[in-house]
Amino acid sequence: MIDYSSFYAALKEEPAFEIWLKTLPELVADKLHPNQHGDLKRWLTALEEIPTLRPNTIKLDNSAVQIGSQADCNKGELEQLKDALRGLHPWRKGPFDLFGIKIDTEWHSDWKWSRLKKHIQPLQNRLVLDIGCGNGYHCWRMLGEGAERVIGIDPTLLSVVQFHAIKKLAGNLPVDVLPIGIEELPAELKTFDSVFSMGVLYHRRSPLDHLYELANCLRPGGELILETLVIEGVEGESLLPKDRYAKMRNVWFIPSCATLESWLKRCGYKNIRLIDVSQTTTEEQRSTDWMKFHSLSDFLDPENPNLTCEGLPAPTRAIFTATRP
Repeated sequence: MIDYSSFYAALKEEPAFEIWLKTLPELVADKLHPNQHGDLKRWLTALEEIPTLRPNTIKLDNSAVQIGSQADCNKGELEQLKDALRGLHPWRKGPFDLFGIKIDTEWHSDWKWSRLKKHIQPLQNRLVLDIGCGNGYHCWRMLGEGAERVIGIDPTLLSVVQFHAIKKLAGNLPVDVLPIGIEELPAELKTFDSVFSMGVLYHRRSPLDHLYELANCLRPGGELILETLVIEGVEGESLLPKDRYAKMRNVWFIPSCATLESWLKRCGYKNIRLIDVSQTTTEEQRSTDWMKFHSLSDFLDPENPNLTCEGLPAPTRAIFTATRP
């Protein structure tokens, strides 16, 4: 079982989390019950098989988050670690370098980080929330930028177990990932200095409600970093796929940048800035030895990479920053 006791102890030091702590341990225990997913027991077994190693080097500001080096373990430990990590396939966010094992993930998540890190408020000594964080790759990068504590949330249990595999190797650093969604956070937290929502908005049936939920997590003056799919168009335009988008079922509203800016204004955000627009390429998202399933190239029109296989505009992503008054 994953042990969150040190995390709960740390939260007791934050008065704003007092109400959350009354319900969080029971909620997390329920989410991690073996009945929640047929593969959870197997994933937790792989986590248990991660050897106890002591890294002499931890680098969180590299493209590949680096924990330890091959010199920190013997051949048997290295093979045991590799087998355990393989047991947590597929790896989608990264890359990671774990005791010399290079995990080439589906996403070059480091590219997204490079696009935004120079444009956001410095994370030094900030309390940070990463919503829909996956296996926590960006959480480690946030900690590497000097955040005081980083909390990630993601309901995908494999991603949560992957994070804890990395944390088991790294040690008890002030970064955690919880197996919950944003709807399970207390209302009106108003605590975090920075809140990241990357790759989440288009999965929400009500995007404005999501923007309000994000605002309720931020302290006054706190910064939202929002990354999402967008389309070309003027204010008021957005795409609502009839069925699937790039073979994804759960895609709802994909706005134009002008529409998304108007949504942010309507929800009360200030200092709204569009800092990047980039079309996702098959170099940034692709199948690898650590993610052997279909990826972006399988989701695009083979005759026209500017269209999805459904004939819709190919994935383009925008990054906005904004502050809560």
